[in-house]
Amino acid sequence: MPQQKLLEGIRIVDLTNVVFGPYATEILADLGADVIKVEALTGDMFRFAGKPSHTAGMGPCTLNLNKGKRSLSIDLKTDEGKAALAAVLGEADVFIHNVRGKAIERLGFGYDAVRAIRPEIVYVHCVGFGSGGPYGDLQAYDDVIQAATGTTTLLPRADGNPVPRYLPSLIADKVAGLHGAYATLAAIVHKLRFGEGQFVEVPMFETFTHFMMQEHLYGAALVPATETAGYPRQVDPFRQPFPTADGYISIVPYTPDSVGLLITLLGADDLAQDPRFAVTNGRIANISAFYEELAKRTPQKTSAEWCRILAENQVPAMPVRDLADVPSDPHLQAVDFFELSVHPTEGEYLKMRAPVTFSAGSVEVRPAPTVGQHNAELGGPALKPSV
Repeated sequence: MPQQKLLEGIRIVDLTNVVFGPYATEILADLGADVIKVEALTGDMFRFAGKPSHTAGMGPCTLNLNKGKRSLSIDLKTDEGKAALAAVLGEADVFIHNVRGKAIERLGFGYDAVRAIRPEIVYVHCVGFGSGGPYGDLQAYDDVIQAATGTTTLLPRADGNPVPRYLPSLIADKVAGLHGAYATLAAIVHKLRFGEGQFVEVPMFETFTHFMMQEHLYGAALVPATETAGYPRQVDPFRQPFPTADGYISIVPYTPDSVGLLITLLGADDLAQDPRFAVTNGRIANISAFYEELAKRTPQKTSAEWCRILAENQVPAMPVRDLADVPSDPHLQAVDFFELSVHPTEGEYLKMRAPVTFSAGSVEVRPAPTVGQHNAELGGPALKPSV
């Protein structure tokens, strides 16, 4: 007998676009929820990130971000589009969207209006900034949130270049998406236990501040502050990948004992006698200086040689790998993280499976839909064939 999906029977109407909301619903779709992706007639704008193999709106990013979902493509400015959305909401457990508050009210799908359609609805609003503050009506994208949370000042702290810079990842979008996923799950659990829906707000600014300031609030968490904000270990200019004979490697001497062990493995008698590292108490206090010394010695061996030696001695280490080489990582291959799949319209592609595993419950999902692929079964308008 086939296993039921973990979120079998949970229907989610997803009126989100770009990455924040779609990443949250990708996670929920991976867990087996029936996610109906409601999008414009032209499709979610992030569908066009990257060059598609065959079909317009099927850029490479959408193949994973929207896997497991069904697509309902409508024009919410028309009565027909509004009726189609109202119809799917009438059978939904969750409505999640990232339309700004005033705009969704004008469309007729604010919380009270949707609750009139589906009284026990879990209504999840993905916003840039919490509605209770002065930024509540502002738009937000990943770059804006990285700037507002101080994240753009981290690289300057580490390398001394004073120019603020973004971390080259949609990290705020994806972190907020994770918060959106767990918030939705918590509200679903509450509904299943107590029979009531609710309004949930997931603000990107607050969620990413919560994420970044766990360590970077640092001494500023105390009043008065004992030290400035910024976790020293993370902004240490010498805490970087170390050069090897054929590349770079990450090595983490996290404890005084591991520093001592590394000195032995390096055969660095001079460091063993160095008063900064000779005693246990000094090793962590002088860890930045140790990083600097370590970088002078790691070119003695190749990355593979260092990885073998360090693994044998329980010192955390991994070689620096280029993005393009990650799919060939032997561990990821062994656990079938990247699966060579065939999309019905786009051909072969690498599908990323859900990163967590469960001893019960299926997590198999359908391929990402084309724009409006499920209009007929979901009551949406007939779409003109793309040219």
